[in-house]
Amino acid sequence: MSYPDPFDDRSPWDEPPAPTDTTTTAPETPMTTPAATATVAAPENVTLSFKGGSGYDASLLVLRAGSVPEMAALLENEGASLKGLLERAAKIQTFNSELNAPAAKADGSTPKRFEGGRVVNKGSDGPADDDCSHGRKLVEKANWAALFCQAREKSDQCEPLWRQKDGSYKAK
Repeated sequence: MSYPDPFDDRSPWDEPPAPTDTTTTAPETPMTTPAATATVAAPENVTLSFKGGSGYDASLLVLRAGSVPEMAALLENEGASLKGLLERAAKIQTFNSELNAPAAKADGSTPKRFEGGRVVNKGSDGPADDDCSHGRKLVEKANWAALFCQAREKSDQCEPLWRQKDGSYKAK
């Protein structure tokens, strides 16, 4: 098969050039679809899912059966085995969660959490006696550092805490 020259001066909307290939091809025949055949009704499928927690990272055990009576028989006959399987899955889920837990940040900042429609600090970045309920963000520059309130509205923000020479933070 040959492709048109992209650097040719002809417009792509012009009539196509005459084929330079001298071989003859068989005329195209229309595609036909086979006649529709009667289908046998698929069996009733039943799925039962057991989720190992409320988060997206929780494990999921799925059982499938052809019908509701088959699922009931499966649960009745294999109940003890399923109990053991769920217990093992829970242990594996716990191990996997611990293994893949996010590491603490090297800069010492604490992870964030979502509360009341806002992202807030999980732990206190400020001094123990700090009364800021919005959470504080550490800003460090070459010759100063301060903890600023993270309230959305400027009128709601608490007074910034400035780093002292001894490393503690105080309001000015």
